Amino acid sequence: MAQVEATTERIIAADAETVFDALADYSGTRAKVLPEHFSEYEVREGGDGEGTLVHWKLQATSKRVRDCLLEVTEPTDGQLVEKDRNSSMVTTWTVTPAGEGKSRAVVTTVWNGAGGIGGFFEKTFAPKGLGRIYDALLAKLADEVEK
Repeated sequence: MAQVEATTERIIAADAETVFDALADYSGTRAKVLPEHFSEYEVREGGDGEGTLVHWKLQATSKRVRDCLLEVTEPTDGQLVEKDRNSSMVTTWTVTPAGEGKSRAVVTTVWNGAGGIGGFFEKTFAPKGLGRIYDALLAKLADEVEK
């Protein structure tokens, strides 16, 4: 079983605190910026950063749907970590300053991939697909916070 990793980043024309606060706002902003690949979104506990428990289904492909129940932590300033209770998937959001009035938002997701030929295809194609999904999310986030 090989670890699979997908990373996407975007420079956003808003300060890091604003971007981080929007990402951590699971009960408000986050629901608004999710692309169509996410469904059945529900905040089950908390709703603002650390201590949040959030559920969604992520449709990565027409046949592949992950049922995610994520525990949110904030291990360091500017970082959110979403650990899926239903799988090995861990997503880390990191927001840092990137010059005057700008920030860099980086999202990295890792999980234990399948073995064999299926694992080869997963490791080859899943990062690109997930990258496109998170790129769409970051674009919607940028639209939201750059208003």
